[in-house]
Amino acid sequence: MQRLKHVFNSFNTELTLVQRLLSLPLRHLQQAIGSLGDLWRTPLASVMTVLVLGISLTLPTTLHLFVKNASQITQQWHSASEITLFLKLSISEKKAKNLVQRLELYPEIAKVKYISADQALAEFKLLSSFGQALNYIDKNPLPATVLVTPTKRASQVDVAKKLLAKLEKQREVEQGKLDVEWLTRLEAMAQFIQDIVLSIALLLCLSVVLIIGNTIRLAILNQKDAIAIMKLVGATDAFIQRPFLYSGMWYGVFGGIFAVIAEIILAQYLTNAMNRLTELYDSSFVLHGLTFGEALLLILFSIILGLLGSYLSVRQHIRLIEPTTD
Repeated sequence: MQRLKHVFNSFNTELTLVQRLLSLPLRHLQQAIGSLGDLWRTPLASVMTVLVLGISLTLPTTLHLFVKNASQITQQWHSASEITLFLKLSISEKKAKNLVQRLELYPEIAKVKYISADQALAEFKLLSSFGQALNYIDKNPLPATVLVTPTKRASQVDVAKKLLAKLEKQREVEQGKLDVEWLTRLEAMAQFIQDIVLSIALLLCLSVVLIIGNTIRLAILNQKDAIAIMKLVGATDAFIQRPFLYSGMWYGVFGGIFAVIAEIILAQYLTNAMNRLTELYDSSFVLHGLTFGEALLLILFSIILGLLGSYLSVRQHIRLIEPTTD
């Protein structure tokens, strides 16, 4: 008999635990829907908060799109287009052509162009104003030149520098030149712009957290008496905090959706404006907007900011509200 009673009590305990586990998501769902109803009952304040959040998120997102499209445009510039090799003056035409044949076998090199000393002098006479004066020179002062075009893979700055060092070791080469200073400046400028975008994004995200926190704080103060009564009948702080946390989540959801819609409209508008500009130069440009993954990431990030702002607010204010016995 005692064994049957023990088994029955264990079964009831397990059943109660299962019921609690099953009812927990239902309670969360009820409180989430209830918090959405609280936002619906104050439409003007809720819409104003969502608009402020959406606009605050739209600005850094727009700067992100600007950086992304600028990076795609300048990606083809982040390469060394050509390496110039100046040969020694004592190198004969035959040895120079042998060098060209050896360089054409390099896997890092896509194209090799040889410019003899006579061709270089003729081009210099044509392009400069010293053509007649150069006729009085007994010996050609210009060296033969080899123009080396790296492959796409070897066009990256670091790889191109290694290729230049390798080519300068050739016995026929006097000096090599790779103009990468402008690439370094371009990379530094792009990094500077990215740092500016990151700084602005951090400030605006902080403002989003503060806005949501202040909105939740006002909601808590408006329900101060109700919260005190709930504590008086035994409600825990976690139970009381939950609807306010869901309110912050909903603010994040709607703010993120508004930011995505605003970004799509803005990208379309800028694309039309850019097309009108590029048509004047007989070229085309496609402004790449947010991808589906980036849009979801923006909404998720907005939800995280909403939860963070509401969490900081409820942790600070709800625990200060205590029922009075007066």
